[in-house]
Amino acid sequence: MKKQDKKKQSSKQSSRKRWLPVVGIVVVVVVVLLWALVLRTPGNVREYQEKAALLKEQALAADVVETLGDSPAGSAGYAVFLSVCDGSSRANVYSGTGSTPENAWKSANHAAEAALKKSHLQPRWVKADVVCETTPVPTWELKSRIYASRHEFFRYGLAFDENFDPALLEAEMNGAKIYEYDQGGVDLKYLNTYLKKSDRPQLDSLPDEYYLFTCKGWFCDEDGTVYRLIDEGLDYGHREVDLVDAEYAEWLLENATSFLLEQVNEDGSFVYGIYPRFDNDIDNYNIVRHASTIWSLIIRYRMSPDPELQRTIESTLDYLLNYVIYADENTAYLYEEKADEIKLGGCGVAVIAMTEYMDVFQNDRYADVCRALGNGILTMMDPNTGTYVHVLNGDFSLKEEMRTVYYDGEATFALCRLYGLTGDQRWLNAACAAADHFIAADYAQYKDHWVAYAMNELTMYVPDRTDYYAFGLKNAQDNLEAIAQRDTTYHTYLELLMVTFELYDRMVENGISADNFDLPMFLQTIYTRVNRQLNGFFYPEYAMYMANPDRILYTFMVRHDGYRVRIDDVQHNIDGYYLYWKNYDKLVEYGLLDYID
Repeated sequence: MKKQDKKKQSSKQSSRKRWLPVVGIVVVVVVVLLWALVLRTPGNVREYQEKAALLKEQALAADVVETLGDSPAGSAGYAVFLSVCDGSSRANVYSGTGSTPENAWKSANHAAEAALKKSHLQPRWVKADVVCETTPVPTWELKSRIYASRHEFFRYGLAFDENFDPALLEAEMNGAKIYEYDQGGVDLKYLNTYLKKSDRPQLDSLPDEYYLFTCKGWFCDEDGTVYRLIDEGLDYGHREVDLVDAEYAEWLLENATSFLLEQVNEDGSFVYGIYPRFDNDIDNYNIVRHASTIWSLIIRYRMSPDPELQRTIESTLDYLLNYVIYADENTAYLYEEKADEIKLGGCGVAVIAMTEYMDVFQNDRYADVCRALGNGILTMMDPNTGTYVHVLNGDFSLKEEMRTVYYDGEATFALCRLYGLTGDQRWLNAACAAADHFIAADYAQYKDHWVAYAMNELTMYVPDRTDYYAFGLKNAQDNLEAIAQRDTTYHTYLELLMVTFELYDRMVENGISADNFDLPMFLQTIYTRVNRQLNGFFYPEYAMYMANPDRILYTFMVRHDGYRVRIDDVQHNIDGYYLYWKNYDKLVEYGLLDYID
Protein backbone atom coordinates (compact mmCIF):
# COMPACT_ATOMS: atom_id res chain seq x y z
CA MET A 1 0.00 0.00 0.00
CA LYS A 2 1.26 3.46 -0.85
CA LYS A 3 2.28 5.78 1.95
CA GLN A 4 -0.37 8.35 0.91
CA ASP A 5 -3.17 5.76 1.02
CA LYS A 6 -2.10 4.70 4.51
CA LYS A 7 -2.36 8.31 5.67
CA LYS A 8 -5.90 8.63 4.28
CA GLN A 9 -7.03 5.41 5.96
CA SER A 10 -5.51 6.52 9.25
CA SER A 11 -7.30 9.88 8.95
CA LYS A 12 -10.69 8.17 8.41
CA GLN A 13 -10.23 5.89 11.39
CA SER A 14 -9.28 8.85 13.54
CA SER A 15 -12.38 10.75 12.38
CA ARG A 16 -14.63 7.79 13.22
CA LYS A 17 -13.09 7.57 16.67
CA ARG A 18 -13.83 11.25 17.28
CA TRP A 19 -17.52 10.82 16.27
CA LEU A 20 -18.18 7.60 18.21
CA PRO A 21 -18.57 9.32 21.61
CA VAL A 22 -20.88 11.91 20.07
CA VAL A 23 -23.09 9.25 18.47
CA GLY A 24 -23.14 7.35 21.74
CA ILE A 25 -24.22 10.44 23.63
CA VAL A 26 -26.99 11.12 21.12
CA VAL A 27 -28.28 7.53 21.40
CA VAL A 28 -28.25 7.73 25.18
CA VAL A 29 -30.08 11.07 25.13
CA VAL A 30 -32.74 9.71 22.77
CA VAL A 31 -33.24 6.59 24.90
CA VAL A 32 -33.43 8.69 28.05
CA LEU A 33 -35.96 11.07 26.47
CA LEU A 34 -38.09 8.19 25.23
CA TRP A 35 -37.95 6.50 28.60
CA ALA A 36 -38.81 9.77 30.31
CA LEU A 37 -41.76 10.13 27.94
CA VAL A 38 -42.92 6.63 28.86
CA LEU A 39 -42.53 7.38 32.54
CA ARG A 40 -44.46 10.62 32.12
CA THR A 41 -47.32 8.75 30.44
CA PRO A 42 -49.64 7.45 33.18
CA GLY A 43 -50.11 3.71 33.36
CA ASN A 44 -53.79 3.90 32.56
CA VAL A 45 -53.01 5.86 29.38
CA ARG A 46 -50.38 3.34 28.32
CA GLU A 47 -52.85 0.50 28.83
CA TYR A 48 -55.48 2.40 26.86
CA GLN A 49 -52.98 3.05 24.05
CA GLU A 50 -52.18 -0.64 23.80
CA LYS A 51 -55.85 -1.59 23.53
CA ALA A 52 -56.68 1.29 21.21
CA ALA A 53 -53.86 0.18 18.90
CA LEU A 54 -55.34 -3.32 18.72
CA LEU A 55 -58.76 -1.88 17.92
CA LYS A 56 -57.41 0.54 15.33
CA GLU A 57 -55.67 -2.27 13.49
CA GLN A 58 -59.04 -3.86 12.81
CA ALA A 59 -61.34 -0.82 12.68
CA LEU A 60 -59.20 1.00 10.10
CA ALA A 61 -58.18 -2.06 8.11
CA ALA A 62 -58.32 -1.47 4.37
CA ASP A 63 -61.25 -3.83 3.79
CA VAL A 64 -63.28 -2.09 6.51
CA VAL A 65 -62.53 1.44 5.29
CA GLU A 66 -63.51 0.39 1.79
CA THR A 67 -67.01 -0.56 2.97
CA LEU A 68 -67.53 2.85 4.61
CA GLY A 69 -67.69 4.73 1.33
CA ASP A 70 -67.37 8.51 1.14
CA SER A 71 -68.53 10.59 4.10
CA PRO A 72 -70.63 7.99 5.95
CA ALA A 73 -71.20 10.62 8.66
CA GLY A 74 -72.64 13.07 6.16
CA SER A 75 -71.33 16.63 6.48
CA ALA A 76 -69.04 15.48 9.31
CA GLY A 77 -67.20 13.19 6.89
CA TYR A 78 -66.12 10.30 9.10
CA ALA A 79 -66.90 9.74 12.77
CA VAL A 80 -65.33 7.51 15.42
CA PHE A 81 -66.43 6.79 19.00
CA LEU A 82 -64.12 5.32 21.63
CA SER A 83 -65.74 4.01 24.82
CA VAL A 84 -63.61 3.38 27.91
CA CYS A 85 -64.86 1.58 31.03
CA ASP A 86 -63.31 0.39 34.27
CA GLY A 87 -66.21 -1.97 35.07
CA SER A 88 -67.40 -0.11 38.14
CA SER A 89 -69.22 2.76 36.43
CA ARG A 90 -70.77 3.71 33.11
CA ALA A 91 -68.35 3.98 30.18
CA ASN A 92 -66.92 7.33 29.15
CA VAL A 93 -67.36 7.91 25.43
CA TYR A 94 -65.10 10.10 23.30
CA SER A 95 -65.91 10.98 19.71
CA GLY A 96 -64.11 12.59 16.81
CA THR A 97 -64.80 13.50 13.21
CA GLY A 98 -62.54 14.11 10.25
CA SER A 99 -62.14 14.17 6.50
CA THR A 100 -60.66 10.66 6.60
CA PRO A 101 -61.17 7.66 8.91
CA GLU A 102 -57.61 8.18 10.18
CA ASN A 103 -58.28 11.82 11.07
CA ALA A 104 -61.56 10.93 12.81
CA TRP A 105 -59.72 8.26 14.82
CA LYS A 106 -56.96 10.71 15.78
CA SER A 107 -59.54 13.21 16.98
CA ALA A 108 -61.42 10.67 19.15
CA ASN A 109 -58.19 9.14 20.40
CA HIS A 110 -56.74 12.53 21.37
CA ALA A 111 -59.89 13.30 23.37
CA ALA A 112 -59.72 9.92 25.11
CA GLU A 113 -56.03 10.23 26.03
CA ALA A 114 -56.45 13.77 27.34
CA ALA A 115 -59.38 12.74 29.52
CA LEU A 116 -57.62 9.64 30.83
CA LYS A 117 -54.59 11.66 31.90
CA LYS A 118 -56.86 13.81 34.06
CA SER A 119 -59.24 11.15 35.38
CA HIS A 120 -56.88 8.18 35.93
CA LEU A 121 -59.75 5.96 34.70
CA GLN A 122 -58.59 2.36 34.30
CA PRO A 123 -59.33 1.17 30.74
CA ARG A 124 -60.43 -2.35 31.57
CA TRP A 125 -62.59 -2.41 28.44
CA VAL A 126 -62.22 -0.27 25.32
CA LYS A 127 -64.71 -0.25 22.48
CA ALA A 128 -64.42 1.37 19.06
CA ASP A 129 -67.39 2.36 16.89
CA VAL A 130 -66.94 3.66 13.36
CA VAL A 131 -69.97 5.29 11.75
CA CYS A 132 -70.95 3.46 8.59
CA GLU A 133 -74.25 5.10 7.63
CA THR A 134 -76.12 8.30 8.51
CA THR A 135 -79.66 9.42 7.69
CA PRO A 136 -81.12 12.87 8.40
CA VAL A 137 -84.64 12.77 9.87
CA PRO A 138 -87.00 15.56 10.91
CA THR A 139 -88.32 15.60 14.48
CA TRP A 140 -91.76 14.30 13.55
CA GLU A 141 -90.30 11.28 11.77
CA LEU A 142 -87.94 10.46 14.63
CA LYS A 143 -90.82 10.58 17.11
CA SER A 144 -92.94 8.37 14.89
CA ARG A 145 -90.23 5.78 14.41
CA ILE A 146 -89.34 5.60 18.10
CA TYR A 147 -93.00 5.40 19.11
CA ALA A 148 -93.50 2.49 16.70
CA SER A 149 -90.52 0.60 18.15
CA ARG A 150 -90.55 -1.87 20.98
CA HIS A 151 -89.07 -0.36 24.15
CA GLU A 152 -85.26 -0.20 23.97
CA PHE A 153 -85.32 -1.64 20.44
CA PHE A 154 -84.63 1.54 18.46
CA ARG A 155 -81.09 0.60 17.50
CA TYR A 156 -79.65 3.83 16.11
CA GLY A 157 -77.18 6.34 17.41
CA LEU A 158 -78.25 9.98 17.25
CA ALA A 159 -76.42 13.14 16.22
CA PHE A 160 -78.02 16.42 17.22
CA ASP A 161 -76.52 18.39 14.37
CA GLU A 162 -74.86 17.69 11.05
CA ASN A 163 -71.39 18.05 12.57
CA PHE A 164 -72.03 15.26 15.12
CA ASP A 165 -71.76 17.73 17.98
CA PRO A 166 -73.08 16.25 20.13
CA ALA A 167 -73.67 12.69 18.97
CA LEU A 168 -74.41 9.64 21.11
CA LEU A 169 -74.16 5.95 20.35
CA GLU A 170 -77.26 3.76 20.38
CA ALA A 171 -75.95 2.12 23.54
CA GLU A 172 -75.67 5.53 25.22
CA MET A 173 -79.13 6.62 24.12
CA ASN A 174 -80.86 3.49 25.38
CA GLY A 175 -78.50 2.85 28.28
CA ALA A 176 -79.16 6.29 29.77
CA LYS A 177 -82.91 6.26 28.95
CA ILE A 178 -82.61 9.18 26.55
CA TYR A 179 -84.89 7.70 23.91
CA GLU A 180 -88.48 8.25 25.04
CA TYR A 181 -90.64 5.36 23.87
CA ASP A 182 -94.02 6.12 25.45
CA GLN A 183 -94.52 9.33 23.48
CA GLY A 184 -91.75 8.98 20.94
CA GLY A 185 -88.70 11.22 20.69
CA VAL A 186 -85.89 12.32 22.97
CA ASP A 187 -86.11 13.07 26.68
CA LEU A 188 -84.27 16.38 27.10
CA LYS A 189 -84.00 15.98 30.87
CA TYR A 190 -82.29 12.57 30.66
CA LEU A 191 -80.15 13.82 27.77
CA ASN A 192 -78.84 16.82 29.69
CA THR A 193 -78.29 14.76 32.84
CA TYR A 194 -76.16 12.40 30.78
CA LEU A 195 -74.27 15.19 29.01
CA LYS A 196 -73.57 16.92 32.32
CA LYS A 197 -72.17 13.75 33.88
CA SER A 198 -70.07 13.28 30.74
CA ASP A 199 -68.64 16.82 31.05
CA ARG A 200 -70.20 17.85 27.77
CA PRO A 201 -72.22 21.01 27.04
CA GLN A 202 -75.94 20.66 27.66
CA LEU A 203 -78.65 21.59 25.17
CA ASP A 204 -81.14 24.40 25.77
CA SER A 205 -83.62 22.78 23.38
CA LEU A 206 -83.95 19.92 20.94
CA PRO A 207 -83.26 20.46 17.23
CA ASP A 208 -85.75 20.33 14.38
CA GLU A 209 -83.68 17.74 12.55
CA TYR A 210 -81.59 14.80 13.75
CA TYR A 211 -79.11 12.43 12.18
CA LEU A 212 -79.55 8.71 12.77
CA PHE A 213 -76.48 6.56 12.38
CA THR A 214 -75.24 3.00 12.71
CA CYS A 215 -71.71 1.78 13.36
CA LYS A 216 -69.32 -1.02 12.83
CA GLY A 217 -67.88 -1.94 16.18
CA TRP A 218 -65.02 -3.74 17.93
CA PHE A 219 -64.50 -4.49 21.60
CA CYS A 220 -61.24 -5.12 23.50
CA ASP A 221 -61.51 -6.92 26.83
CA GLU A 222 -59.26 -6.89 29.89
CA ASP A 223 -57.02 -9.57 28.39
CA GLY A 224 -56.46 -7.67 25.15
CA THR A 225 -58.74 -9.93 23.10
CA VAL A 226 -60.58 -8.07 20.36
CA TYR A 227 -64.09 -9.07 19.30
CA ARG A 228 -65.82 -7.94 16.13
CA LEU A 229 -69.34 -6.77 16.99
CA ILE A 230 -72.46 -7.48 14.95
CA ASP A 231 -73.50 -4.34 13.09
CA GLU A 232 -77.04 -5.07 11.94
CA GLY A 233 -80.36 -6.59 12.92
CA LEU A 234 -81.58 -7.71 16.32
CA ASP A 235 -78.07 -8.81 17.30
CA TYR A 236 -76.64 -5.32 16.82
CA GLY A 237 -73.89 -4.47 19.26
CA HIS A 238 -72.79 -7.79 20.72
CA ARG A 239 -69.84 -9.92 19.71
CA GLU A 240 -69.91 -12.32 16.81
CA VAL A 241 -70.24 -15.93 17.93
CA ASP A 242 -69.36 -18.56 15.34
CA LEU A 243 -71.27 -21.43 16.92
CA VAL A 244 -73.15 -21.87 20.17
CA ASP A 245 -72.10 -25.43 20.87
CA ALA A 246 -72.07 -27.36 24.14
CA GLU A 247 -68.85 -25.70 25.26
CA TYR A 248 -70.20 -22.20 24.68
CA ALA A 249 -73.49 -23.06 26.37
CA GLU A 250 -71.52 -24.34 29.37
CA TRP A 251 -69.66 -21.03 29.55
CA LEU A 252 -72.97 -19.14 29.55
CA LEU A 253 -74.32 -21.41 32.27
CA GLU A 254 -71.27 -21.10 34.50
CA ASN A 255 -71.45 -17.32 34.37
CA ALA A 256 -75.21 -17.00 34.84
CA THR A 257 -75.36 -19.47 37.73
CA SER A 258 -72.40 -17.71 39.36
CA PHE A 259 -74.44 -14.51 39.19
CA LEU A 260 -77.37 -16.20 40.93
CA LEU A 261 -75.12 -17.54 43.66
CA GLU A 262 -73.88 -14.00 44.27
CA GLN A 263 -77.51 -12.93 44.82
CA VAL A 264 -78.14 -15.35 47.72
CA ASN A 265 -78.41 -13.52 51.04
CA GLU A 266 -77.40 -14.93 54.43
CA ASP A 267 -81.02 -15.82 55.27
CA GLY A 268 -81.45 -17.83 52.04
CA SER A 269 -83.41 -15.17 50.18
CA PHE A 270 -82.20 -13.65 46.91
CA VAL A 271 -81.46 -10.16 45.78
CA TYR A 272 -84.65 -10.19 43.74
CA GLY A 273 -83.74 -8.01 40.80
CA ILE A 274 -81.97 -4.98 39.38
CA TYR A 275 -82.79 -2.25 36.89
CA PRO A 276 -79.19 -1.73 35.79
CA ARG A 277 -79.43 1.51 33.85
CA PHE A 278 -79.31 3.37 37.15
CA ASP A 279 -78.40 0.42 39.41
CA ASN A 280 -81.80 0.34 41.14
CA ASP A 281 -82.95 -2.71 43.10
CA ILE A 282 -86.33 -4.29 42.41
CA ASP A 283 -87.94 -4.71 45.81
CA ASN A 284 -91.18 -6.50 44.89
CA TYR A 285 -90.14 -9.93 46.21
CA ASN A 286 -92.05 -12.91 44.86
CA ILE A 287 -91.78 -16.23 46.69
CA VAL A 288 -92.98 -18.14 43.62
CA ARG A 289 -90.01 -16.86 41.63
CA HIS A 290 -87.77 -17.62 44.58
CA ALA A 291 -88.91 -21.25 44.38
CA SER A 292 -88.31 -21.57 40.63
CA THR A 293 -84.86 -19.98 40.90
CA ILE A 294 -83.70 -22.74 43.27
CA TRP A 295 -83.96 -25.08 40.29
CA SER A 296 -81.13 -23.18 38.56
CA LEU A 297 -78.86 -23.56 41.59
CA ILE A 298 -79.50 -27.30 41.48
CA ILE A 299 -78.59 -27.28 37.78
CA ARG A 300 -75.27 -25.69 38.75
CA TYR A 301 -74.73 -28.52 41.23
CA ARG A 302 -75.52 -31.13 38.57
CA MET A 303 -72.85 -29.60 36.36
CA SER A 304 -70.29 -28.94 39.12
CA PRO A 305 -70.93 -30.61 42.52
CA ASP A 306 -69.67 -28.67 45.52
CA PRO A 307 -70.44 -29.06 49.26
CA GLU A 308 -70.69 -25.30 49.79
CA LEU A 309 -73.17 -25.07 46.92
CA GLN A 310 -75.27 -27.77 48.56
CA ARG A 311 -75.43 -25.71 51.73
CA THR A 312 -76.45 -22.65 49.73
CA ILE A 313 -79.22 -24.59 48.00
CA GLU A 314 -80.49 -25.87 51.35
CA SER A 315 -80.51 -22.34 52.76
CA THR A 316 -82.74 -21.17 49.88
CA LEU A 317 -85.06 -24.13 50.45
CA ASP A 318 -85.20 -23.44 54.18
CA TYR A 319 -86.17 -19.85 53.39
CA LEU A 320 -88.91 -21.18 51.09
CA LEU A 321 -90.30 -23.35 53.88
CA ASN A 322 -91.00 -20.21 55.90
CA TYR A 323 -93.80 -19.50 53.42
CA VAL A 324 -95.43 -22.93 53.46
CA ILE A 325 -98.67 -22.79 55.48
CA TYR A 326 -100.96 -25.66 56.48
CA ALA A 327 -104.74 -25.87 56.28
CA ASP A 328 -104.46 -29.11 58.25
CA GLU A 329 -101.65 -31.52 59.05
CA ASN A 330 -101.76 -33.09 55.57
CA THR A 331 -102.60 -30.09 53.35
CA ALA A 332 -100.20 -27.24 52.65
CA TYR A 333 -99.82 -24.27 50.31
CA LEU A 334 -97.15 -21.78 49.36
CA TYR A 335 -98.24 -18.46 50.83
CA GLU A 336 -97.49 -15.07 49.23
CA GLU A 337 -97.41 -12.89 52.32
CA LYS A 338 -97.46 -9.42 50.79
CA ALA A 339 -100.62 -10.18 48.79
CA ASP A 340 -102.15 -12.47 51.41
CA GLU A 341 -102.81 -15.11 48.78
CA ILE A 342 -102.04 -18.65 47.66
CA LYS A 343 -101.13 -19.26 44.02
CA LEU A 344 -101.62 -22.64 42.39
CA GLY A 345 -98.37 -22.16 40.46
CA GLY A 346 -96.48 -21.38 43.62
CA CYS A 347 -97.46 -24.68 45.15
CA GLY A 348 -96.35 -26.36 41.94
CA VAL A 349 -92.90 -24.80 41.62
CA ALA A 350 -92.22 -25.39 45.33
CA VAL A 351 -92.78 -29.12 44.75
CA ILE A 352 -90.62 -29.01 41.62
CA ALA A 353 -87.74 -27.34 43.48
CA MET A 354 -87.84 -29.79 46.37
CA THR A 355 -88.17 -32.90 44.21
CA GLU A 356 -85.24 -31.67 42.12
CA TYR A 357 -83.20 -31.40 45.30
CA MET A 358 -84.17 -34.87 46.48
CA ASP A 359 -83.37 -36.35 43.07
CA VAL A 360 -79.88 -34.84 43.00
CA PHE A 361 -78.96 -35.60 46.60
CA GLN A 362 -80.82 -38.92 46.78
CA ASN A 363 -82.66 -38.26 50.03
CA ASP A 364 -86.25 -37.72 51.17
CA ARG A 365 -85.63 -34.56 53.18
CA TYR A 366 -88.68 -32.71 51.80
CA ALA A 367 -90.94 -35.65 50.96
CA ASP A 368 -93.56 -34.92 53.61
CA VAL A 369 -93.95 -31.25 52.75
CA CYS A 370 -94.12 -32.15 49.05
CA ARG A 371 -97.01 -34.54 49.74
CA ALA A 372 -98.79 -31.86 51.76
CA LEU A 373 -98.31 -29.31 48.95
CA GLY A 374 -99.61 -31.91 46.49
CA ASN A 375 -102.73 -32.29 48.61
CA GLY A 376 -103.08 -28.52 48.49
CA ILE A 377 -102.93 -28.64 44.69
CA LEU A 378 -105.63 -31.30 44.63
CA THR A 379 -107.96 -29.07 46.68
CA MET A 380 -107.67 -26.51 43.87
CA MET A 381 -108.54 -29.03 41.15
CA ASP A 382 -111.78 -30.48 39.81
CA PRO A 383 -110.85 -34.13 39.19
CA ASN A 384 -113.80 -34.63 36.85
CA THR A 385 -112.83 -31.87 34.43
CA GLY A 386 -109.07 -31.59 35.06
CA THR A 387 -109.42 -27.84 35.61
CA TYR A 388 -107.92 -25.79 38.43
CA VAL A 389 -108.79 -22.67 40.39
CA HIS A 390 -105.79 -20.38 40.47
CA VAL A 391 -105.71 -18.19 43.57
CA LEU A 392 -106.92 -18.54 47.16
CA ASN A 393 -106.96 -15.98 49.92
CA GLY A 394 -104.71 -16.49 52.92
CA ASP A 395 -107.69 -18.02 54.78
CA PHE A 396 -107.99 -20.69 52.02
CA SER A 397 -111.17 -19.17 50.52
CA LEU A 398 -111.42 -18.65 46.75
CA LYS A 399 -109.95 -15.39 45.44
CA GLU A 400 -109.63 -15.86 41.65
CA GLU A 401 -110.68 -18.79 39.50
CA MET A 402 -108.31 -17.76 36.72
CA ARG A 403 -105.13 -15.69 36.65
CA THR A 404 -102.65 -17.20 34.19
CA VAL A 405 -102.61 -20.49 32.27
CA TYR A 406 -99.01 -21.02 33.34
CA TYR A 407 -100.27 -22.15 36.75
CA ASP A 408 -101.97 -25.18 35.17
CA GLY A 409 -98.74 -26.48 33.66
CA GLU A 410 -96.76 -25.84 36.84
CA ALA A 411 -99.28 -27.72 38.99
CA THR A 412 -99.51 -30.64 36.57
CA PHE A 413 -95.73 -30.94 36.29
CA ALA A 414 -95.61 -31.03 40.12
CA LEU A 415 -98.21 -33.82 40.22
CA CYS A 416 -96.06 -35.85 37.83
CA ARG A 417 -93.04 -35.25 40.05
CA LEU A 418 -95.01 -36.41 43.08
CA TYR A 419 -95.90 -39.63 41.29
CA GLY A 420 -92.22 -40.17 40.48
CA LEU A 421 -91.38 -39.55 44.14
CA THR A 422 -94.06 -41.72 45.76
CA GLY A 423 -95.56 -44.03 43.15
CA ASP A 424 -98.99 -43.03 44.50
CA GLN A 425 -101.52 -43.48 41.68
CA ARG A 426 -103.69 -40.57 42.73
CA TRP A 427 -101.03 -38.09 41.65
CA LEU A 428 -100.83 -39.70 38.23
CA ASN A 429 -104.60 -39.84 37.84
CA ALA A 430 -104.85 -36.14 38.61
CA ALA A 431 -102.07 -35.30 36.15
CA CYS A 432 -103.81 -37.31 33.43
CA ALA A 433 -107.08 -35.50 34.09
CA ALA A 434 -105.26 -32.16 33.67
CA ALA A 435 -103.55 -33.35 30.49
CA ASP A 436 -106.89 -34.46 29.04
CA HIS A 437 -108.14 -30.93 29.67
CA PHE A 438 -105.05 -29.43 28.01
CA ILE A 439 -105.81 -31.44 24.88
CA ALA A 440 -109.55 -30.70 24.87
CA ALA A 441 -109.00 -26.96 25.41
CA ASP A 442 -106.08 -26.83 22.96
CA TYR A 443 -103.50 -25.46 25.36
CA ALA A 444 -100.99 -25.45 22.50
CA GLN A 445 -102.33 -21.98 21.70
CA TYR A 446 -100.60 -20.61 24.81
CA LYS A 447 -97.05 -21.60 23.83
CA ASP A 448 -96.53 -22.66 27.45
CA HIS A 449 -93.21 -24.16 28.50
CA TRP A 450 -94.73 -25.52 31.72
CA VAL A 451 -97.22 -27.57 29.71
CA ALA A 452 -94.22 -28.91 27.76
CA TYR A 453 -92.50 -29.91 31.01
CA ALA A 454 -95.70 -31.59 32.22
CA MET A 455 -96.26 -33.58 29.03
CA ASN A 456 -92.64 -34.68 28.85
CA GLU A 457 -92.75 -35.92 32.43
CA LEU A 458 -96.19 -37.50 32.11
CA THR A 459 -95.30 -39.56 29.04
CA MET A 460 -92.53 -41.23 31.03
CA TYR A 461 -95.20 -42.83 33.20
CA VAL A 462 -97.98 -43.47 30.66
CA PRO A 463 -96.11 -44.39 27.46
CA ASP A 464 -99.20 -46.02 25.95
CA ARG A 465 -101.05 -42.69 25.69
CA THR A 466 -99.93 -41.75 22.20
CA ASP A 467 -102.33 -38.78 22.26
CA TYR A 468 -100.16 -37.30 25.02
CA TYR A 469 -97.09 -37.59 22.81
CA ALA A 470 -98.98 -36.07 19.88
CA PHE A 471 -100.13 -33.13 21.98
CA GLY A 472 -96.62 -32.62 23.35
CA LEU A 473 -95.32 -32.29 19.78
CA LYS A 474 -98.26 -30.10 18.75
CA ASN A 475 -97.46 -27.72 21.60
CA ALA A 476 -94.21 -26.92 19.80
CA GLN A 477 -95.01 -27.48 16.12
CA ASP A 478 -98.10 -25.25 16.03
CA ASN A 479 -95.96 -22.42 17.36
CA LEU A 480 -92.66 -22.85 15.53
CA GLU A 481 -93.12 -19.93 13.15
CA ALA A 482 -94.18 -17.53 15.90
CA ILE A 483 -91.34 -18.68 18.14
CA ALA A 484 -88.75 -18.35 15.38
CA GLN A 485 -89.87 -14.82 14.48
CA ARG A 486 -90.16 -13.46 18.03
CA ASP A 487 -87.86 -10.43 18.23
CA THR A 488 -87.32 -10.40 22.01
CA THR A 489 -85.30 -13.04 23.82
CA TYR A 490 -88.48 -14.53 25.38
CA HIS A 491 -86.45 -17.00 27.38
CA THR A 492 -89.16 -19.61 28.04
CA TYR A 493 -89.36 -20.48 24.34
CA LEU A 494 -86.04 -22.31 24.43
CA GLU A 495 -87.26 -24.31 27.41
CA LEU A 496 -90.42 -25.27 25.52
CA LEU A 497 -88.42 -26.38 22.50
CA MET A 498 -85.79 -28.32 24.41
CA VAL A 499 -88.26 -30.15 26.65
CA THR A 500 -90.19 -31.08 23.51
CA PHE A 501 -86.96 -32.33 21.97
CA GLU A 502 -86.50 -34.70 24.89
CA LEU A 503 -90.05 -35.99 24.35
CA TYR A 504 -89.42 -36.39 20.60
CA ASP A 505 -86.15 -38.23 21.20
CA ARG A 506 -87.85 -40.64 23.56
CA MET A 507 -90.56 -41.28 20.95
CA VAL A 508 -87.92 -42.16 18.37
CA GLU A 509 -86.09 -44.45 20.80
CA ASN A 510 -89.36 -46.23 21.67
CA GLY A 511 -90.51 -46.55 18.06
CA ILE A 512 -93.50 -44.22 18.50
CA SER A 513 -94.53 -42.56 15.27
CA ALA A 514 -93.79 -38.86 14.79
CA ASP A 515 -94.15 -38.85 11.02
CA ASN A 516 -95.96 -35.53 10.76
CA PHE A 517 -93.48 -33.64 12.90
CA ASP A 518 -91.38 -31.04 11.04
CA LEU A 519 -87.96 -31.95 12.42
CA PRO A 520 -85.91 -29.61 10.15
CA MET A 521 -88.01 -26.59 11.12
CA PHE A 522 -87.91 -27.68 14.75
CA LEU A 523 -84.11 -27.94 14.84
CA GLN A 524 -83.70 -24.66 12.97
CA THR A 525 -86.00 -22.92 15.44
CA ILE A 526 -84.05 -24.31 18.39
CA TYR A 527 -80.84 -22.79 17.08
CA THR A 528 -82.59 -19.53 16.21
CA ARG A 529 -83.70 -19.18 19.81
CA VAL A 530 -80.29 -20.24 21.16
CA ASN A 531 -78.78 -17.32 19.26
CA ARG A 532 -81.61 -14.87 19.90
CA GLN A 533 -81.22 -15.27 23.66
CA LEU A 534 -77.62 -14.04 23.39
CA ASN A 535 -79.15 -10.60 22.81
CA GLY A 536 -80.25 -10.76 26.43
CA PHE A 537 -76.84 -11.74 27.78
CA PHE A 538 -74.89 -8.97 29.46
CA TYR A 539 -71.64 -9.19 27.56
CA PRO A 540 -69.33 -6.37 28.69
CA GLU A 541 -69.94 -4.53 25.41
CA TYR A 542 -73.56 -4.17 26.59
CA ALA A 543 -72.93 -3.88 30.32
CA MET A 544 -70.38 -1.06 29.99
CA TYR A 545 -73.17 1.42 29.27
CA MET A 546 -75.01 0.62 32.53
CA ALA A 547 -74.46 2.41 35.85
CA ASN A 548 -72.63 -0.48 37.57
CA PRO A 549 -71.41 -2.94 34.93
CA ASP A 550 -69.69 -5.40 37.25
CA ARG A 551 -72.91 -6.01 39.15
CA ILE A 552 -74.77 -7.41 36.14
CA LEU A 553 -71.88 -8.68 34.02
CA TYR A 554 -72.30 -12.03 32.25
CA THR A 555 -75.87 -12.68 33.27
CA PHE A 556 -79.20 -12.41 31.49
CA MET A 557 -81.53 -9.45 31.17
CA VAL A 558 -84.83 -8.45 29.58
CA ARG A 559 -83.96 -5.58 27.27
CA HIS A 560 -87.49 -4.35 26.56
CA ASP A 561 -88.18 -3.82 30.29
CA GLY A 562 -85.36 -1.41 31.03
CA TYR A 563 -82.70 -4.15 30.75
CA ARG A 564 -84.29 -5.80 33.78
CA VAL A 565 -82.22 -8.45 35.56
CA ARG A 566 -84.49 -10.53 37.80
CA ILE A 567 -83.85 -13.92 39.35
CA ASP A 568 -86.58 -15.65 37.34
CA ASP A 569 -85.33 -14.10 34.09
CA VAL A 570 -81.93 -15.60 34.78
CA GLN A 571 -83.49 -18.90 35.88
CA HIS A 572 -85.45 -19.42 32.66
CA ASN A 573 -82.40 -18.68 30.52
CA ILE A 574 -80.33 -21.12 32.57
CA ASP A 575 -82.94 -23.86 32.32
CA GLY A 576 -83.18 -23.53 28.54
CA TYR A 577 -79.44 -23.45 27.90
CA TYR A 578 -78.92 -26.32 30.35
CA LEU A 579 -81.27 -28.55 28.35
CA TYR A 580 -79.49 -27.47 25.16
CA TRP A 581 -76.09 -28.25 26.71
CA LYS A 582 -77.32 -31.57 28.05
CA ASN A 583 -78.81 -32.66 24.70
CA TYR A 584 -76.33 -31.03 22.33
CA ASP A 585 -74.73 -34.23 21.04
CA LYS A 586 -78.14 -35.72 20.28
CA LEU A 587 -79.22 -32.53 18.55
CA VAL A 588 -76.17 -32.78 16.33
CA GLU A 589 -76.96 -36.44 15.60
CA TYR A 590 -80.43 -35.39 14.44
CA GLY A 591 -78.88 -32.82 12.11
CA LEU A 592 -78.86 -29.54 14.04
CA LEU A 593 -75.74 -28.25 12.28
CA ASP A 594 -77.34 -28.85 8.89
CA TYR A 595 -80.06 -26.30 9.63
CA ILE A 596 -77.96 -23.42 10.92
CA ASP A 597 -78.26 -20.36 8.67
